[in-house]
Amino acid sequence: MSAQDAAKRETAATSEVDAKRSRADQPKPFVSIPDNFDGYALDSFCIPKHYEDSLERILLPHGIIMDRVAKMARDIVSDLEYEPLTCLCILKGGHQFFADLVDRIKMLNESGPLSLPLRIDFIRAKSYEDDHSTGKVQIIGGDNMESIRGRNVLIVEDMIDTGNTMVKLLATLREYEPKTLRVASLFVKRTPLSNGYKPHCTSDRPSNTYPTRASPLLPLLMSTAFLDTGFEVPNHFVVGYALDYNEYFRDLPHVAILNDTGKEKYKMSSHD
Repeated sequence: MSAQDAAKRETAATSEVDAKRSRADQPKPFVSIPDNFDGYALDSFCIPKHYEDSLERILLPHGIIMDRVAKMARDIVSDLEYEPLTCLCILKGGHQFFADLVDRIKMLNESGPLSLPLRIDFIRAKSYEDDHSTGKVQIIGGDNMESIRGRNVLIVEDMIDTGNTMVKLLATLREYEPKTLRVASLFVKRTPLSNGYKPHCTSDRPSNTYPTRASPLLPLLMSTAFLDTGFEVPNHFVVGYALDYNEYFRDLPHVAILNDTGKEKYKMSSHD
């Protein structure tokens, strides 16, 4: 092969990688639930008997959640094509979403035109005592984080609320120099306590009208970590689909708004 042919092949390969990164970096559509959305009546769905008096209404039925998870899986496989992917599940709340998302990716591997090798691991993120000064978190469990160096990493989380823990976790993981770092969060909550960590921080999505408490790490992280969002939800206390209240409601298949009766019935002092 001549030097000219080799240069052309290298240029083509570089262009392909750049095109793939550009495609992955495009903001993905997500479902935004309006603040004035009434939701669905409880008697329209199957609700565990012990929770019937504890819920205000259904915000997202199980079927809609599963359809959205399937689309998120398809987007991830399409962006990475045949490249290996390391999936990190953030315990505890992320386990249900993680299991369903990985199952959908495996189904696409088996039947779709593209497939990607998967590695999975489970971690917890705990803030250091001096987290205000370091901006880092302690990663508990899982393999040695050196294993993610040079790899495509997908962090799977159930809910991004204030964004503080996620921003610190991304800063910590970036020290291990993964090839790409991507976050899949089934829910992002609109809250005045948010630090501004949102999907790609695009100006054409003015759905969050709250002022934010921005982290100094945010500009770097927003420019270098992709984020896939399932649903943007109002500032309600939601439970179900593994989202809990004092470890209860993880067995509820739908996502629902917790009422005052439920908060009182399942508060820590009532069940400790």
